[in-house]
Amino acid sequence: MVELNRAVAVSMAYGPASGLRLLDQLADAPELRGYHLLPSVRGDLLAQLGRRDEARAEFERAASTTQNQRERALLLERARAW
Repeated sequence: MVELNRAVAVSMAYGPASGLRLLDQLADAPELRGYHLLPSVRGDLLAQLGRRDEARAEFERAASTTQNQRERALLLERARAW
């Protein structure tokens, strides 16, 4: 979780590509597997980079892993926006 927050902070300081590189290193972390915020943050960074199809897929993946209906609706809405 700390590393996920670090990736967000790095993206704010150095740009989305830098944060995305850190996130990609976390993809196989067992403690983040199935955690909806990892693909959600990844979707945000991909969207900032203009990588629309990848961003859409990440928002959809995040929506499929959350149990919260409001979060799911928001993530699906974000996916449709791309």
